[in-house]
Amino acid sequence: MTDLVFDYHDGNRYFQDRFDSRRLADRFAERTSHAFDDTTRQFIERANMFFQATCDHRGIPTCSYKGGDRGFVRVIDDHWLAFPNYDGNGQYLSMGNLRKNPNLGLLFIDFENPGRVRVQGEAEIRENDELLPSYPGAQFIVRVHANEVYRNCPRYIHHYSFEQASEYVPIANQEPPTPGWKTNPELNPYLPTSDPAHLPNS
Repeated sequence: MTDLVFDYHDGNRYFQDRFDSRRLADRFAERTSHAFDDTTRQFIERANMFFQATCDHRGIPTCSYKGGDRGFVRVIDDHWLAFPNYDGNGQYLSMGNLRKNPNLGLLFIDFENPGRVRVQGEAEIRENDELLPSYPGAQFIVRVHANEVYRNCPRYIHHYSFEQASEYVPIANQEPPTPGWKTNPELNPYLPTSDPAHLPNS
């Protein structure tokens, strides 16, 4: 793993100088950590969702939403976190990107008590990770080595109240419901043969 240093390029500096924020930006850079502290650890482990940014082989970015029960992201130690990958639409855009380019950005947001934490790091996809049995329904585990960890100003975060968890979040010893799109007869022949929604000879 590389030990990245939070640094600014000329694009960042252009706007910092344009709006006289270079001194402030440098101060924030000094406060960026290469490790999780108790505050960021607790914030992340309370999360039931986050946004993940990756880049494909062309350098084109994509951003995805990841959700689960509170605590589905675990901070393993001062430098590593882990989360499960659940069944999706079969494209594996983000996870496939990570096999080509392990660099990723994670954004954790608390909408009830406005706050956010950003993590930049490098991912390892582990298909036989020791954590796998503790995540019902997980296909594999993603471990992330954090290179940059920092909190962001919550000023523009809208306030939302949590209503209910998704019924599709895997639960031990319980088969999740079938997503509506998987019942489309036109798609059935393309579903993995191991998918419970797949109907043979249809």
